[in-house]
Amino acid sequence: MVEPPWRTVPGGIALAIRLTPKGGRDAIDGIEILSDGRSVLKARVRAAASGGEANAALTRLLAKSLGVPPSRLEIVGGAISRRKRVMISGESDALLAALEKIAAAR
Repeated sequence: MVEPPWRTVPGGIALAIRLTPKGGRDAIDGIEILSDGRSVLKARVRAAASGGEANAALTRLLAKSLGVPPSRLEIVGGAISRRKRVMISGESDALLAALEKIAAAR
């Protein structure tokens, strides 16, 4: 079984994401297994990758999908890369349930 792209950390959840800017729509496309065997949550946004627009769009998309305020999400790694690490602050059990529901729906 493949490990999910998220893990529980003190204060919330750490999430690995592969973002496609200028992807035609704002959507979460499920889980992808990378060539190195790690898994990521695939996301796409309409915004371009300039001036932090794609990162802001990703934060809004994730917040809406998880039902949390955008202020609880922080990109902690890969700010200028397609592969990102996002920290989601909050109660881990509720966040895990929301992530599993999102991943299962794709």
